Amino acid sequence: MSITYEDVVAAAGRIEGHAHRTPVLTSRTANDELGAEIFFKAENMQRMGAFKFRGAFNALSRFNEEQRKAGVVAFSSGNHAQAIALSAKLLGIPATIIMPEDAPASKIAATRGYGGNVVTYDRYKEDREAIGRKLAEENGMTLIPPYDHADVIAGQGTAAKELFEEVGELDYFFVCLGGGGLLSGSTLATRALSPKCKLYGVEPEAGNDGQQSFRSGSIVHIDTPKTIADGAQTQHLGSLTFPIIQREVEDILTVSDAELVDAMRFFAARMKIVVEPTGCLGFAAARKMKEELRGKRVGVLISGGNVDIERFAALLS
Repeated sequence: MSITYEDVVAAAGRIEGHAHRTPVLTSRTANDELGAEIFFKAENMQRMGAFKFRGAFNALSRFNEEQRKAGVVAFSSGNHAQAIALSAKLLGIPATIIMPEDAPASKIAATRGYGGNVVTYDRYKEDREAIGRKLAEENGMTLIPPYDHADVIAGQGTAAKELFEEVGELDYFFVCLGGGGLLSGSTLATRALSPKCKLYGVEPEAGNDGQQSFRSGSIVHIDTPKTIADGAQTQHLGSLTFPIIQREVEDILTVSDAELVDAMRFFAARMKIVVEPTGCLGFAAARKMKEELRGKRVGVLISGGNVDIERFAALLS
């Protein structure tokens, strides 16, 4: 299945008036530290607190009447769960969400608050994809996976589209990587609007399946990684996301949990914003590459801000 920038443009039309056009933030301190001009696309200020709302709403808005009646099922560690639940509520579609039992309590509570029927599972022993397929088959529901779906990918690409429309072409762009929905969607927008930009995906060191896949040329599967970046605890890239990433991305980088905490602290202290660990991946990688970035125009996509406040405080203390 070929997904193009035209799909991103169509998705932008569908989500307009429903998704927030999030701000692009700047920080003189960040610019001084990296010796570059940094533009942060703040998807932590998106509806339900993350970019995932874009792809979820785009996918659900394309349901036919029969699909709307039967409902949607999704699996997610948190942000896709909330995005599907909220989008389904807005569109009047019943939603069942499969979430790991150790997902952040705030994410489970928010998903239920949006009207989602939450089914929990053990992420280290059970297969969420198998549970999702079984529920969909038994109940006639439509399964919308968190990243490996054409409408989800196109929707996620709208964040990068907005960034380039606002700030123009960039030299470098750093995007968080879990299953690759955000990165592959961002790639489509980047190649259309800033073709010479060097695009990097960033994942946690403990979960570098994307880096292994990118460098080996085929999708690598890993065990569920133990990292504070719960939004990037994916075990493999998608069959739709991987070819796009492989073709167009400069490289896949990794950062440590300690570097994520440092970035969280920077965002809180210097920019007065709450960013979840996964949302810090891009900036943490940019800081490691500062020698190369000097004098350049750099984009960083902050993916979300959904973190339990107690956990946020504990990580920064």
